[in-house]
Amino acid sequence: MGFLLRNRGPLTPRRTAAVLGLLLAALLAVGLVGISVGSVHIPLSRVVSILTSAGGGETERTIVIGIRLPRLLLAMVVGAGLSVAGLVFQALLRNPLAEPYILGISSGGTVGTLLALGLSLGVLGTPLASFAGSALVMVLVYAVAQRRGQIDTNALLMAGVMIGAFFNAVVLLIIAVMHQELRNAFLWLMGNLSGATMSSLTVVAPIVVAASITLFWQAKSYNLIATGDESALQLGINVKRVKRLSYLLASLVTGLVVSVSGVVGFVGLIIPHVCRMLLGPDHRLLLPASVLLGASFMVLADLLSRTLLAPVEIPVGAVTAAIGAPLFIYLLRKT
Repeated sequence: MGFLLRNRGPLTPRRTAAVLGLLLAALLAVGLVGISVGSVHIPLSRVVSILTSAGGGETERTIVIGIRLPRLLLAMVVGAGLSVAGLVFQALLRNPLAEPYILGISSGGTVGTLLALGLSLGVLGTPLASFAGSALVMVLVYAVAQRRGQIDTNALLMAGVMIGAFFNAVVLLIIAVMHQELRNAFLWLMGNLSGATMSSLTVVAPIVVAASITLFWQAKSYNLIATGDESALQLGINVKRVKRLSYLLASLVTGLVVSVSGVVGFVGLIIPHVCRMLLGPDHRLLLPASVLLGASFMVLADLLSRTLLAPVEIPVGAVTAAIGAPLFIYLLRKT
């Protein structure tokens, strides 16, 4: 299996199945550990028994099914969604530093979410408002980075950082002037999965999955765009259409994730970069691999956030930032 991960030769069905099978097995293993470990330890054997409806006491079933399982599924959706969005941005911009947090898109989603909470827009209104904020930032960043009809990737990254900083200031302003309940949003702003519920998952998860599948179908186009827009055009790719659709869907995924988890940074930077180093540049494998590895990484980050300083819970965004910030500096120096 190690050879299959390091092999950067032609992509074959056997290699694809082996790599994805390995990542899926890792995700299942991390997920079971994530459900088992907590303030109340539940042995893995009883976790499996409860999940298969074969046993378990009432208290343990409540902990597993009512509390830890929704949180586990939310962590998987958040990690997978942010990883796919980050990989798509990096593919379209041909820059390994691009990701939703650095481009300011997460900040836009946060503003939309807080406004929706302040206006009590409900379960459906909050994700829509978050998506609107993310899309607005994407449009602004895209417009600022335009240079004679072309995107300047350096300008785009700088525009994302600056516009993201502006929207972060707006977030602080909203919290300062609106009612008391929003003052408790500081922990949520650093990333928090403790509010996971099945109702929020049923709204967000299907859309994130559908958007990710649509992006998977563009994998071949991303491979050609990576060689340059002109080359892709000559090979029959409608570059503008692919980019517009991809930016829209990546912003949608980011906005939806932010609406249920708060701001979780650097996942979209770390996971695509690790997958690219291990598996090579072919997006036909990178996209599904990023989904599985991103989900595993977020489950592990959430587990660390719950256990490192137990009974105090660390915001999961602080855990991902502690890992991602040094890597960002490393990449910045290397590119």
